[in-house]
Amino acid sequence: MNAERLAFGVLGPLLVQVDGAPVTPPRSPILRGLLGVLLAAGDHSVPSLRLVELVWPGRSDEVGPGSVQVGVSRLRQWLRRIDPAPEPRWSLDHDGAGYRLAVPAHTVDLGRFRALVDGAEAAGHAEERAALLESALELWRGPLLADLSVLDFSDPLLRSVAEEVHAAAAGLAAAAAATGRAGPALDRLHALAEAHPLDERLEAGVIELLAADGRSAEALRRYQAYRESVAEELGVDPGERVQAAYLSVLSQESGRRSGPARVPGPPVPAQLPPGVPDFTGRDEQVEALTGLLGARDHSPLALITGMGGVGKTTLALHVAHRLAARFPDGRLYTRLRGPDGAPVDPARVLGGFLGAFGITGQDVPPSLEDRSALFRTVLTGRRVLIVLDDASAEGEVRPLLPAAPGCAAVVTSRLPLAGLEGAGRIELGVFEPGQAVALLGRITGPARVGAEPEAAAEIARLCGYVPLAVRIAGARLAHRRHRTLGWLAETLGDERHRLDELAAGDLAVRASFRLSYLRLPDGTRRLFRLLGLLEAPDFGEWIAAALLDVPYRAGRAHLEALVDAQLLTVTGADPQGRPRLRYHDLVRIYARELALAEDDAGTRNAAVRRALGAWLGLAERAAERVPGPCFATIGGSAPRHRLPAAVAEDLLADPMGWFDTERAALTAAVDQSCALGLDEHAWELAASMAKYLDVRSLTQDLMRTHERAMELCASAGNRLGEAVMLRGLVDVATWIANDRAGDAMGTSYEDSRRLLRLFEEEGERRGMADALVAQCWGLVARGEEELALETARRALRMAEETGHLGGEARAHQVMGVAYGERRPEEAAEHLQRCLELARLHGNPRFEATAMQFLGAAHCLAGRIDIGHELLVDSLRVCHALKDRYAEAFSLLYLAKLYAALGDERALPTAHSVVFLSRRHGMEHHLADSLKVLGELELGAGRSASATTHLEESVRLWRDRGWLAFLAGTLRVLGTAYRTNGDEEAARKNWSEAVSVYEQLGDQEAAAGVGALLNAR
Repeated sequence: MNAERLAFGVLGPLLVQVDGAPVTPPRSPILRGLLGVLLAAGDHSVPSLRLVELVWPGRSDEVGPGSVQVGVSRLRQWLRRIDPAPEPRWSLDHDGAGYRLAVPAHTVDLGRFRALVDGAEAAGHAEERAALLESALELWRGPLLADLSVLDFSDPLLRSVAEEVHAAAAGLAAAAAATGRAGPALDRLHALAEAHPLDERLEAGVIELLAADGRSAEALRRYQAYRESVAEELGVDPGERVQAAYLSVLSQESGRRSGPARVPGPPVPAQLPPGVPDFTGRDEQVEALTGLLGARDHSPLALITGMGGVGKTTLALHVAHRLAARFPDGRLYTRLRGPDGAPVDPARVLGGFLGAFGITGQDVPPSLEDRSALFRTVLTGRRVLIVLDDASAEGEVRPLLPAAPGCAAVVTSRLPLAGLEGAGRIELGVFEPGQAVALLGRITGPARVGAEPEAAAEIARLCGYVPLAVRIAGARLAHRRHRTLGWLAETLGDERHRLDELAAGDLAVRASFRLSYLRLPDGTRRLFRLLGLLEAPDFGEWIAAALLDVPYRAGRAHLEALVDAQLLTVTGADPQGRPRLRYHDLVRIYARELALAEDDAGTRNAAVRRALGAWLGLAERAAERVPGPCFATIGGSAPRHRLPAAVAEDLLADPMGWFDTERAALTAAVDQSCALGLDEHAWELAASMAKYLDVRSLTQDLMRTHERAMELCASAGNRLGEAVMLRGLVDVATWIANDRAGDAMGTSYEDSRRLLRLFEEEGERRGMADALVAQCWGLVARGEEELALETARRALRMAEETGHLGGEARAHQVMGVAYGERRPEEAAEHLQRCLELARLHGNPRFEATAMQFLGAAHCLAGRIDIGHELLVDSLRVCHALKDRYAEAFSLLYLAKLYAALGDERALPTAHSVVFLSRRHGMEHHLADSLKVLGELELGAGRSASATTHLEESVRLWRDRGWLAFLAGTLRVLGTAYRTNGDEEAARKNWSEAVSVYEQLGDQEAAAGVGALLNAR
C-alpha cells in the first residue's frame, strides 16, 4: 500500500483513513493514546518515561518501560494489519532517544497545517497570507485528539499544538482585518473561540474582525460578555490583547486603529528558595514525597512534620526543585510564621500568591473566603506546586490549598496538624548516625572525615544528629581548613550543659546557634544581634551598613560572614540581582535574646532608628519617581541614613520594582515605628509609600499604614504628621474605600476642613492648598459651585506662591468640575491648563485624569472629535497603568457621548462601566452609569428595565450626597414611571427633583420639572 493511501488526523478526534475511507482506530485506549501522541510529536522522538506521563497519567509508579514496549509492539501490529504492504512507507521504532512514528508529513493533517502556516509566514502580501491561514484552519475539526480523554493534555507537547492553532488564528485575524476578508475569517475564529471560551487571542481576533466588518456594537457586546466570563470563571480582568482590540473599537471614530498589542505571556511564578547543594540522606522520605506529589487525577497534599531543625524545609525544597518540571505553570512558596513566631494572615499570603499570577490591587477581593475561591479558580487548568512552610494550625493551611487536579501542595510543620484531611504524612526525625556523618563529610570534604572518622562520629553525636546543628558544625570546619575534626569534637565536649540542651528539642537548635555565634568576629556578632531587632520579614544587604553605622562594603562583608555561617538565609534577589536575606525564626529569636543581654538600650534604639532611616531615605527617593496623586511632598524631621549615591541609584533604578521588593519590609517598618512610639519615622515612612500603594491599587495597605501612623501622631501631638496621614486617608476614603453609611461627600468635606485646620496650625501652605482642593469636591457635590470656585482660586494662589505645581494642576481641575455642564467653555479652559501642568509635572497618571475631564468638557462644548480622542487616549493610559477607577471614568463619558450621538456603542459601553463599578466598589461611577443605562433603556422602549436601573441610581446618589446628580436622576426616573403608567410614582419623584433643584438654587431646572408635574 502506498503512503498516500494512508492518512491520519489529530486536529480534532483521532482520524485514520485507508484509501480515503475511515478506519476505526484501535479499540484499546492506550493504543489510541500512543498513536495520537506519536502522530502529534511529528519528527520528534518521545522517550518511554514521557510516554508514560502522557498516555498513563497518574500511574507512573505502576507503569514501566516494559509496558511502553508492549504497547508500541501492539500498535505496530495494528498498523501492519491496516497496511500489510511488504515495504510500508511508515515505520515505528526506537531510535535511541525514544519512540518515533515516521510517516510522510502530508499524510497527517497537522503536517499539512504546519506547511500552510509556514507558507503564510513567508507570503509577501496580506491577501495571500489570509488565504493560506484560512486553508490551514479549515483542517481544524476540534480540540487536539478530542476523543482521547486518557491523555495528559497539560503536557507541553500537546499544549504546543493547541498553541500553534491559536497563533494561526491570531495571524488570520490580523491579515483578514487588513484585507477586508473579515467574513470568512470570522467563521473560523468563531468556531475556535467557542471551543476555547477563555482564550484571549481568539477572543481578541473575533472582536477585531467584528469591528473590521463594521459591527462595532456587536464587538463591544462580545467584549463585555468575555469580560464578565473571565471575571466569573477566573476573577480577573481581560488581558492586554483583548483590551487592545476593545480600545481599537472605541477609537474608530478618531481615525486611528490600534495594532495588535505585544504583551508578555501570563506570569509563571518561580518562588522556591534555592535548595541546598549538599542535600544528604532522606532517601526513603524523598521517594515517599515524590510518590505523594505524582498524582494527576486529584490535588495531592503532603505534610512533613517534626521538631525544629530536623530539615523539614530542606526536604520540601529538595523535592520541589526535583519535581519542578512536572509543574510548568508555577511553583509558589511562603512561610506561614512571621519573624516573631506569630502566624501569618492567610489572606495576606493569598494576596501575594494572586499577585504572582498578575492579579493585584482592586482585582484582589478583600475577604479571605473570596481570595481563596479566586485562587482555586486561577489554578484551574494549571499545574502548580505550592510549598507552605512552618504551619502552626490547620486553619492557616486550608484556605491556601489547591483543588484543581494537576496541582499539589507540601506543608511543613512542627505540629501534627491531624485535622488536615487526606494529607499524606511524613514524620521527619533526626538523622541516623551515618547520615549525620555523611552530611558532615559533604560540607567539610570526605577526605577530612575519612582521616578522622571517630571525631566525625563524635561531632555528629554531640550535635544530637539534628541536621541544622550538624550543618552549622560542618560550616565552621569548612571555613577553618587549618582546624581538625578532633578540635571541634573537643570544643563541643567542653560545653556539656549546651549538649544537654542539644538533645532537648528546640534548645538543641539554640545550642547549635551559639556554637556558630561564638566563632564570629566581634563586628559580625554585633550585626547578628542587631539584625534580630528588626521586624522586617526579609531585607537587602544594604541594611547592614545602617545597623552598624559603618561603610557599605564593611557592612556587606559582615553580612556575607553570617550567610557563610548559615545564620542567615538567602531568599531571593531584588530587581538588580542583589540578595534578599532573612533569619530563620528561631535564629531571629536567639539573636534578639543576645541583643537584649549584650547591648544596652541606647545602642539598640540607635541601631533600629538608623535602619528605619535607611528605609526612609531610599523610599522617599523612590517615591519621587513614581506617578500618582499630585499632592505636595511634605517631609518631617526623622533622621535619614544615607547610603552611597552609587548604591542608592543602583537600588532605585526601577523604583516600582524596588517598592515591590521592599513593600513588606516597609510596612513592617511603619508598624515597628508605631510600636516604638517613633511618630516621625512612622508617618514619613507611610507617606513615602502612598503614591506606590495608590498606583498599585493597594488601598487597604495604604489605609492601614496611614491610620496607625495618624493615631500615633495624634497621641504625640504631631500635627504635621497627623495632617499628612489624614490627607491620604481623605483622598482614598472619598473615592475608593467608602464603607461609611450616609453622606459620603459630606463626610469628605468635613474631613477636609479638619485637614485645613491641621495644616494651618503648622503654617504648611502647600498642604493647605491640597486641603482646599479637597474641600472643593464636597462643595461641588452640595451644589455650591461659586463657593467651590472661590475656594479653588484660593488654593491656586497658595500653590502658585509656594511653587506647588501639582496643587496648581489640581486647582484648575476642580475649577473645571465646578464650571461643569452649565459653563463648558470656562471648564475646558481650566482643564486645558490642568493638562499642561500635569505634563510639566511629568506625572502620566494625573495627565490621564486631566485628559478625561478635558475630553468630557470638549464633548459638552460640541467639539466631539477632540473630546472623543482625548477620552480614548486617557483610556489607553489607564489600561497601561491598570487604573480601573480612571478607566471606568473614561468609559462613562464615552457612553454619554455615544448616547448623545445615537451611536450603537453606547449601550455596551454603559454595561462595561456598570460591570467595572460593581466589581471594584466604585459607587460614584456605578450611580452615574446606571442613569445612562436607564436613559438608554427608556429610549429603546424598555421602561420597566429603565425604572430598575434608575431606582438603584437614585439610592446610590442619596448615599453619595451629590445633589445635582440626584436631581437629574429623579427627573428621568419620573419620566420612566409615567411611561409605565404609574402617575403617582412619577409625580413623587418629580416633586423631589424640584425640591433638590430649588435647594441647589437652579430655578430653571426646577421650573422644567415643574412643567412635567403640571402636564397631563
